[in-house]
Amino acid sequence: MPSSRRLSSLRTIPGVGPATERDLRDLGITRVEQLKNADPQALYDRLCLLRGQRIDRCQLYVFRCAVYYASHSRHDPQKLLWWHWKEARQAR
Repeated sequence: MPSSRRLSSLRTIPGVGPATERDLRDLGITRVEQLKNADPQALYDRLCLLRGQRIDRCQLYVFRCAVYYASHSRHDPQKLLWWHWKEARQAR
């Protein structure tokens, strides 16, 4: 892959594709480290305000996964799946 086409560090986060990368960049986040101990709900709320509409809640789950990934050096493989972060699973 040519160097100009390499994935950004944000794309190394499980569940982060081009659209979520764009969302994070629009929120001012350009590096994984910036997500360390961030508030996923605050990121989601800011994105909804930025877009002027309510975004699908799956984006919140991806943000939760991304913050987990950035905040830990060792990862539980189940927690690297964005759907793990739905409210119903969190209540368990």
